[in-house]
Amino acid sequence: MPARKGEPAPPIALPDAPGHVVDLAGVFGRKKVVLLFFPLAFSPVCTEEMCTFRDDWTKWTELGCEVYGVSVDSPFVVKKFREDLNIPFPILSDFNKTTCRTYGALHRDLFGMKGVAKRAVFVVDASGKIAYRWVSNDPRKQAKFEAIRRAVKAC
Repeated sequence: MPARKGEPAPPIALPDAPGHVVDLAGVFGRKKVVLLFFPLAFSPVCTEEMCTFRDDWTKWTELGCEVYGVSVDSPFVVKKFREDLNIPFPILSDFNKTTCRTYGALHRDLFGMKGVAKRAVFVVDASGKIAYRWVSNDPRKQAKFEAIRRAVKAC
């Protein structure tokens, strides 16, 4: 059963680099969080999405939220992606696809690739509940950034 609006956010503990795990247990229930699930690092639409967040970073920090990217790429790839693009927030590797599956953000088949993350956004409020959920089956479709900002402001 996928994570739904109004429910507690499922726990996340994933690496952002080889050997370094980021555990959101201390963040959920304490701060507002934006989770950005994306299919594949270095693909054009995913790069555009992460760069949009990077370029508008001040707007996100002013909202008092923490932002995390989540992809099925390996910890080596997400680290390199973040470094190359100068992304100011952690990008987490869900290489084993457990978190994407738990959140209902996993393609069974995407252009012949099995188990690729869907483009999805979850906003978790400061009480640890999902306040906003957007999941797309079309990897070319960008999330509505203003809708995400409104969701963060509202929670």
